Amino acid sequence: MSQTNTADFTPTIVAFLCNWCSYAGADLAGTGRQQYPPSIRVVRVPCSGRINPIYILKALVDGADGVMVSGCHPGDCHYLAGNYYARRRFTVLKKLLTVAGVNPDRVHFTWVSASEGARFAQVVTDVTDKVRALGESEYKSRRGGERA
Repeated sequence: MSQTNTADFTPTIVAFLCNWCSYAGADLAGTGRQQYPPSIRVVRVPCSGRINPIYILKALVDGADGVMVSGCHPGDCHYLAGNYYARRRFTVLKKLLTVAGVNPDRVHFTWVSASEGARFAQVVTDVTDKVRALGESEYKSRRGGERA
């Protein structure tokens, strides 16, 4: 880790947000002027169940300090079971990250509905704090700078 003071470090977090719930929750947070750290880079996806774990690994390898995946609450998926598929993939991915030598705490999975703007802001703040505590990604320092 090249950063010595984690309090001054602003992590780069790639956030994969479900179009129907989490992205709408992020939009509500913005229109409601909820304050949250400017650390996320949003990737809007149709459903959290459509997120290939390789996308998460690619974000980390390309220099993201953390990844956040957010979808509809269980039972509320617009594609019926997409968020259940995402939850299963996420559980397996966390184990794979550990085996691969990547700190699994760099990846976070959460549920945020379209009506939870304040919750979205809180989730982003919490994820940013957790990733900040881990410090800069080891991949970023290997690549020679920020890329994600």
